[in-house]
Amino acid sequence: MTATHPPETAPAAAARRPMFRRRSAIPGFSLTMGVTLSILSLVVLVPLVAVALKASQQTFPELLEAAFNARALTAYRLSFGAALVAALVNGVFGVLTCWALVRYEFPLKSLVNGIIDLPFALPTAVAGIALATLYAPNGWVGALFAPSGIKIAYTPLGVVIALTFIGLPFVVRTLEPVMRDLAHDVEEAAASLGASRLDTVLRVILPALGPAWLTGFALAFARGVGEYGSVIFIAGNMPYKSEIAPLLIVIELEQYDYAGAATVAVVMLGVSFLMLFFINAIQAWARRFS
Repeated sequence: MTATHPPETAPAAAARRPMFRRRSAIPGFSLTMGVTLSILSLVVLVPLVAVALKASQQTFPELLEAAFNARALTAYRLSFGAALVAALVNGVFGVLTCWALVRYEFPLKSLVNGIIDLPFALPTAVAGIALATLYAPNGWVGALFAPSGIKIAYTPLGVVIALTFIGLPFVVRTLEPVMRDLAHDVEEAAASLGASRLDTVLRVILPALGPAWLTGFALAFARGVGEYGSVIFIAGNMPYKSEIAPLLIVIELEQYDYAGAATVAVVMLGVSFLMLFFINAIQAWARRFS
């Protein structure tokens, strides 16, 4: 007598079915995935591969010379250093700005909320000209510091200010939905258990905002590294002093050194990928314990 086996239940059969064969309530997975991969390849992958192939046309000594000569290293230091400082500044003041917008009501709140998004809509060249005019030695703000010997425009400090200006909305808008979902009951519960205001901020509020803060920080940093239009007007563009890496790429393109420009671009791309990978790894680790 042959043994009979009970029929498999639907959940058990679905559990063993490969992911790409699972049925969905909304059909069209193959079509949508194909379109997504095609657009991603044409817009992102193919241009990046083309840049890498252009850089690889040089010999290895030429590649090293183009990527790590003294002028390029100075430009990397300014671009990544200024972007990092600006992202950290936005990380602090972005939290305070977002907290004020979410938790308090005050006159002209809608106007302030709209001004936060101004760097998104303002052309970067217009922002650069405005900042350079404002912080120049004869500008409204620059004239206040000029008698003390502090020069803002046409220095690395001016680059940091420009990158802070264009990076603030990334932090504020990333934190805003998370902060709105953070109920007041959490703060009241911490206070009822005897926590001080500082303990509530450090142990309750900031850990809840951590993953969103890292995302905003990464976006502000990535935008700052590749920013060009708002920086060149206030940086001064002096080689070995206030020249950013994107400007160095443009200069090499104007000199028809396409391989050298591609090499600098590949180095910036690689460092940016490493930074974003590191930040995403921290976010994934934080979500495991949230």
